Amino acid sequence: MTSQEIRSKFLSFFEGKKHLVVPSAPMVLKNDPTLMFVNSGMAPFKEYFLGNSEPKRNRIADSQKCLRVSGKHNDLEEVGYDTYHHTLFEMLGNWSFGDYFKKEAIAWAWELLTEVYGIDKDILYVTVFEGSDDSDNLKMDQEAYDIWKQYISEDRILMGNKKDNFWEMGDQGPCGPCSEIHVDIRSAEEKAKVDGKSLVNMDHPQVVEIWNLVFMQYNRKANGTLEVLPNKHIDTGMGFERLCMVLQDVQSNYDTDVFTPIIREIETITNKDYGKDEKIDVAIRVISDHVRAVAFSIADGQLPSNTGAGYVIRRILRRAVRYGFTFLDKKEPFIYRLVDVLSKKMGTAFPEIKAQKQLIENVIKEEEASFLRTLEQGLILLNGIVEETKGDTVSGEKAFELYDTYGFPIDLTALILSEKNLKLDEKGFEEQLQIQKNRSRKASETSTEDWTILVDDAEQEFIGYDALEANVKITRYRKVTSKKEGDMYQLVFNLTPFYAEGGGQVGDKGYLQDNHGDTVYIIDTKKENNVIIHFAKNLPDDLNDTFKAVVDQKQRFRTECNHTATHLLHQALREVLGAHVEQKGSAVHSKYLRFDFSHFSKLTVEELRDVENFVNARIDGKLALQEQRNVPMDQAISDGAMALFGEKYGDTVRTIRFGQSIELCGGTHVKNTGDIWHFKIVSEGAVAAGIRRIEAITYDAVKDFYFENNRAYFEMKDLLNNAQEPVKALQNLQDENASLKKQIEQLLKDKAKNLKGDLKNEITELNGVNFIAKKVDLDASGIKDLCFELGGEVDNLFALFGADNNGKALLSCYISKNLVAEKDLNAGQIVRELGKHIQGGGGGQPFFATAGGKNPAGIEEALEAAKNYL
Repeated sequence: MTSQEIRSKFLSFFEGKKHLVVPSAPMVLKNDPTLMFVNSGMAPFKEYFLGNSEPKRNRIADSQKCLRVSGKHNDLEEVGYDTYHHTLFEMLGNWSFGDYFKKEAIAWAWELLTEVYGIDKDILYVTVFEGSDDSDNLKMDQEAYDIWKQYISEDRILMGNKKDNFWEMGDQGPCGPCSEIHVDIRSAEEKAKVDGKSLVNMDHPQVVEIWNLVFMQYNRKANGTLEVLPNKHIDTGMGFERLCMVLQDVQSNYDTDVFTPIIREIETITNKDYGKDEKIDVAIRVISDHVRAVAFSIADGQLPSNTGAGYVIRRILRRAVRYGFTFLDKKEPFIYRLVDVLSKKMGTAFPEIKAQKQLIENVIKEEEASFLRTLEQGLILLNGIVEETKGDTVSGEKAFELYDTYGFPIDLTALILSEKNLKLDEKGFEEQLQIQKNRSRKASETSTEDWTILVDDAEQEFIGYDALEANVKITRYRKVTSKKEGDMYQLVFNLTPFYAEGGGQVGDKGYLQDNHGDTVYIIDTKKENNVIIHFAKNLPDDLNDTFKAVVDQKQRFRTECNHTATHLLHQALREVLGAHVEQKGSAVHSKYLRFDFSHFSKLTVEELRDVENFVNARIDGKLALQEQRNVPMDQAISDGAMALFGEKYGDTVRTIRFGQSIELCGGTHVKNTGDIWHFKIVSEGAVAAGIRRIEAITYDAVKDFYFENNRAYFEMKDLLNNAQEPVKALQNLQDENASLKKQIEQLLKDKAKNLKGDLKNEITELNGVNFIAKKVDLDASGIKDLCFELGGEVDNLFALFGADNNGKALLSCYISKNLVAEKDLNAGQIVRELGKHIQGGGGGQPFFATAGGKNPAGIEEALEAAKNYL
């Protein structure tokens, strides 16, 4: 049975049980502050479990893309070393929101596994929650045990502790006991020697959990206590890759047809065989796993970067590159070449991977090339550390600096040191790493209290498209404390005119006013699990009062101008550059807009001008807003609206049209494009391979821009003595400056030549070496010329020159090449050490090196100390 057939049978089975089959949600989360990525099948449905929204059906089934690389559910470091953990994995799931419960969930799971898939029931084990005697004081799940007895012998029903059989999605939220289904695929001989039940949950590669049935019946509160949920839910998750291993009768997830096409391609590219050397096998498994995670993240809109979710993706990709570099001898980009195989294998089930193939390849290739350059630079720096090391142990602090500042992997450092018969101070490294983690943890620590319910009103209405103020009631609030923000209060209203951050647009600001005129300022608005949350530094005196909620009208209007401009900009780019342009991200603030899009090259001056003119023509055309709400998704697409990859859309959507521009959008917009006044691009550049970014301004920000430019123009003209043609006058000034520079350079060269004769007379012999250490009045280039001219005329030369250039200290060391070899001298190491006298550092080659510093007063000390090396 192929992996595609296995996935199809699962979805068809539950469709037959009256479940609505839904596509996988994007793996990258945008409106959940508690998660960066979907890390379990239930994450996209949190709002339903929390009771914040009503699902369109009470029974749902899907195959959800999940990523586990950070936080509580973190599988990253195990990936590759075993055969059943992954970063990206598919979670097959069936869900009940207040409909069926344990009886049906267990019965259908058994039916699917044993009758549809034909798994022998004699290789299956199930676990049941045994209860707990901690503060929760939970009883054994007798109900689940009694149901399981109808399908499987009691000696195969095992008791599970809280760690394995009580599922919680985090420190707070819905949770409950669970039943895991495990499978034993060992050989008959192995089963005869060791009973399978003793290996359940013991990390045995052939006795693994394949399905977890979670019975959501509690809610974990902020104070740690449990409360019973009003509606009981079912949340099941079956590991697709593990199921394929069982049904395809292989001993590893990597031997299934989910991975074998990728592994075969890696073998072809690297000329290495899988299955012959454990280190090579681990590397191939790491790469075949990680390319999936990175490719799907990029397809869902998350590019590698240095912060947040982007950093996680960069870290995964760099781990893959590192294994290829170290164990597969790949010193050039190659992982991007695996995307073609991946898109052919998974493009049918996940069309986004096929549609975004070119972009994914471009981004991965550029990231690989960048990190390989980092590795090359890191090797040079590591060699410098080795040269400075006294003894056989390299400082853990130095290794951490290489890891933290330059991104050089610590295990690669350890490997290279072992090849040089050196040890790494691992304890020192771990201490530095822990200090950094503690610093980071303290900076991001947040404590969140439980919601205090004032009005039992689960339905919240957003009226911000039509009104900027309203009379509201606070339905609930909670206190959140963080080191960065201090105490903050989150407020929920029964209805609100405040737009919550989303779709790239910032959240509204404004204020609440009570009947006495007292004001509480709303400093931000966000959405969490489909609830609009208003942030304030303090609470109103009377929480049960009726308040006037007022949005900051000026900020909202400026933001609307910028949001509408992004739509016009998107249309302009597709018109000027071509239909290949797709939006890849945006940020809409009140002061500026930022728009990321797919394109293969830098925009020319003419293209930027054409884009600006296109947008401004639509602004001058005074196009009226045509808004449609609750439009069926299919109808909106047929009307020409563009859906963005990585966005989650419902059955009905909102469309925004200005002339020929039509997009799916939940943001706020001007009523007429004429309100924008003018559009001006202020920058255009690259974000990643194949991704460009435009930053632009509109409305009064453009007026400020032209006012500032006008002021700078007249200041420049004044400096040019009010020249009639300031551009020509400036060009003449630049030409004259360039000519004078050349003359100065020639004068300095002549000065160095004249100085050379005097310096030759000052050279002394010291232990058989011609030595000179002198302060000179030359720049860095002049000193270098002087060094090499002296070196060409004087044998066995050791020269150290110092200079004070505009308050900055400079040291340059030259050593004849024969002395480098005969006396084991190294100019690079010498200037690094002497650089401490001038409060700086430097380096270079063994025969010539330079150091810079901020303490010219230390030059004489450095020159005097040079004698000690001879």
